[in-house]
Amino acid sequence: MDLDALRHANFKLLDDAVSDWNLLVGHLEDLKKEAEDGLHQAANKADWAGYNAQVSKEFIGKTSGEFSDAHTQAKSIHSILSDTRDELKQHHKDLTAAIDRGEKKRLTVIGYEGGFTVTTNVPPEGRAQGDKDNRSDITALRDELQGILDKATQSDNSANKVLVAIADQAKYGFSDANYKDRDSAAAAVKEAEDLAKIAAKKPEDLTTADFDKINSGLSKYKDDPLFAERFATALGPKKTLEFWEGLNDPVIHSEVGRERLDQLDNLQRNLGLTLASATQSDSAAMAGWKTNMINLGDKPIGPNVSGPMGFQVMSNLMRTGDYDDQFLHDYGTKLMATDRKLTGNGEHATTVWERSGVDPWLNRIGDDSGNDPFTGYLKGLSNSPDAATAFFNDEYVSKEESPFERDSDDENDYKGKVALSNFQYLFEERDWPHERDLHNDDLNTGRNNLALALEAATTGHPAGEQPTIDTPAHNVGQTKLVESLVSSISDNPERLTKNGYMSDSMGQIAAEYMPEIHRALHPGTTGESKLFPTAGSAASFSETDTTRFLYSVGRNPDGYTAVNLGQHSYTTSLMQYHFQHPEAYINDPSFSESDKLKKSIEDIARVSGEVEGTIGAGRAYEAEVEGGAKDAEYNSALEKASTWGGSAIGVGVGLGTAPLTGPGGALVGGLAGTAAEEIIGSITEGAMKDSSGEVIYRNGQDMDGTKESTYQLVEQAAQKAGERAHRPSPMIVSSAATAAEQGFNNAGKNVHDAFDGEGIPRQLEQEN
Repeated sequence: MDLDALRHANFKLLDDAVSDWNLLVGHLEDLKKEAEDGLHQAANKADWAGYNAQVSKEFIGKTSGEFSDAHTQAKSIHSILSDTRDELKQHHKDLTAAIDRGEKKRLTVIGYEGGFTVTTNVPPEGRAQGDKDNRSDITALRDELQGILDKATQSDNSANKVLVAIADQAKYGFSDANYKDRDSAAAAVKEAEDLAKIAAKKPEDLTTADFDKINSGLSKYKDDPLFAERFATALGPKKTLEFWEGLNDPVIHSEVGRERLDQLDNLQRNLGLTLASATQSDSAAMAGWKTNMINLGDKPIGPNVSGPMGFQVMSNLMRTGDYDDQFLHDYGTKLMATDRKLTGNGEHATTVWERSGVDPWLNRIGDDSGNDPFTGYLKGLSNSPDAATAFFNDEYVSKEESPFERDSDDENDYKGKVALSNFQYLFEERDWPHERDLHNDDLNTGRNNLALALEAATTGHPAGEQPTIDTPAHNVGQTKLVESLVSSISDNPERLTKNGYMSDSMGQIAAEYMPEIHRALHPGTTGESKLFPTAGSAASFSETDTTRFLYSVGRNPDGYTAVNLGQHSYTTSLMQYHFQHPEAYINDPSFSESDKLKKSIEDIARVSGEVEGTIGAGRAYEAEVEGGAKDAEYNSALEKASTWGGSAIGVGVGLGTAPLTGPGGALVGGLAGTAAEEIIGSITEGAMKDSSGEVIYRNGQDMDGTKESTYQLVEQAAQKAGERAHRPSPMIVSSAATAAEQGFNNAGKNVHDAFDGEGIPRQLEQEN
């Protein structure tokens, strides 16, 4: 900063800007409150259906969020401008005071573009001697002034840097970067640049002190958007990959690997979270970073041409954080293209994705080596539902290039080449690399992460979480995928039963598609959409596919528990809805209101019994094969579910018209205080016993006991739902129990028709 610019600075424009931003912050705070209270919450209470449930409500929610981001960004900008203005005013004051002190010593300061001069204030002919006599005072004043100008320059430059960085964060809309003052924003950017310089060293030159500084810095700033963007772009994609690969290569870096082995997992998490945050930035530098990172995917990383591919390194850093959806999708598209090239369009396995003894151990979170890039990538997708939905529905291989044959639909049953989606290839056809842990036990991390990614892709929220009131209604992409999933497991149940660890995700998916499952098991009637209403796009399952799917999920304790609790939560909430709206299903004027309600509750109870009978049959089969130890696992899963809390099974009616629920099926506010919460507590806490005094659902080998547990619980659900709706009816409660028992018996017949005594689908048995 030039001396005269600061000496003669007019702060009025800057004062006006600070005042204007202060007013804007206040206005945006009001708008934020109005958007949340008047727009967002109103949208959550509105009656949404069809396209509006899929698009309009989500759009309103995002728009409301933009007001919040706008307020956050404006507040940060005001704080930065205010701090900078105050500092520049102080620097101006200090500069003026220093010049005044110099004048008292007969020193004058002359400013010019690019610098200034301090000289003695005497006539020109005596100035040389005067400067010689006052050399120490001149030097002291010059240094003081330069120090002030350096501070002012730093204030001005750092403000410019962080303001531009904040503006660059969001190409459209606003950034949620939140800073209380300029110094905190500037410190984040400086720390990012400093750490990037350290990480950019040759891996063999990194010290344990460097490791500690990087890990500590990333841990502190991993959620800071300015830090994340600046660190990633300053380091660059190639150096990012070389950094992580080099740290884990014992040939290159045995010292850090040995002395910081127990901290590599934390560094992997922190680095992954930082990069994920960085990808959310819309800056031009970050756009280039994303493109270049994808281009490095099929290139070797490290000092050797045989080093791991970029995909193998980067995918392990995707295991933590929420990466930008478009980046994830583009990355996955290139990854699948690389896989097709290496496997002959998926026809055979590739040793490239398998670890040899000299390869670096690229994953430090969990037991798998990280050599298979799909393992980490799928974990990343499990945190990004929209990207997961798009990825799984994409085509993997066209019919013309496909090596895969399937039965055609013609009468000759001719096997022909078929196109496969990414879902079909990964779930049905891929030859997954074989890995074992240090105890020589089989590892299935890749397939388990596939299940988690499918959970996110079909439900619309990150895997392992429950839907909330803001979770959008299911869209066409999600329902298309879940239809393929259910059909695939029905065609070959071993895709699930031989990989039982995937069943917890399958059970959660089933719990969130209860309306469609109930429709499938209530075929041949009109008005199913009124009996089992849902918002958004509705999936369509056949009765046979649904039976096989539920039976297969029920053969795993965690899958059984999710469906059991999801079904009872859904049934209880649905009954309460129909008690409150007795005309919703039957609108025939010849029916009395009581008859309408009785018919609705009976039909719901019957399908409820059928769901429980189907998963109960799967549990009984496992108990028969595995004995009492397996049944104990089911009981343990039910007991552990009690720790999930009142919002655990966030599955409800699935439409906006029910006061209990929000679109997508989530109970507003969870289960707390609802009839469904009491029913779930009866199961998980062992609070309810059957007529023989046994705790319900605790003896899976005794199907009669499971049936009794079911109809008693459905009876209790009808009773509590009626009471909550202030419409108690002992007659309807009794008929609900009878209908549930009928449904349970129907399930036995359906399972018998679908499977033989060894759990093999009957048409597959005939083919063999």
